[in-house]
Amino acid sequence: MIRVLFVCTGNTCRSPMAEAILKNKNIGGVEVKSAGVYASSGQDASLHAKNVLAENDIVHNHHSTPLSEMEMEWATHIFTMTEGHKSVITRAYPQMIDKTFTLKEFVIEDKYDRDIIDPFGGSEGIYLETFRELQGLIEELVKRLKE
Repeated sequence: MIRVLFVCTGNTCRSPMAEAILKNKNIGGVEVKSAGVYASSGQDASLHAKNVLAENDIVHNHHSTPLSEMEMEWATHIFTMTEGHKSVITRAYPQMIDKTFTLKEFVIEDKYDRDIIDPFGGSEGIYLETFRELQGLIEELVKRLKE
């Protein structure tokens, strides 16, 4: 069983969209969750994130989850949206370093641009750009996970 945990800051924009995109693929043997390094518990996904998902025929019922050791232990793969998120995890939980990557680092092995832009506070158009970036990265992720 592959258990993927997507991590961003507040768990209301990027990581819920990534979770929804991967879950929507209905891949057997893959479970998906998301959390935020500074999330409060029970927040809804941002309105623009929900709209962009709905416009792409993805239904996702989301409530934010603070990142915890329990969530990280559950995961076989932890994918962060930025180097900063990865750094927070690996400094506080060095035992998680072998399974923690930025999504871009794992998928395209980009040595320079490993961050996914945070759309928080931006227009729905910016959320759509982030969604499209995540969608492309997750297509590649699925291929990598099947290897």
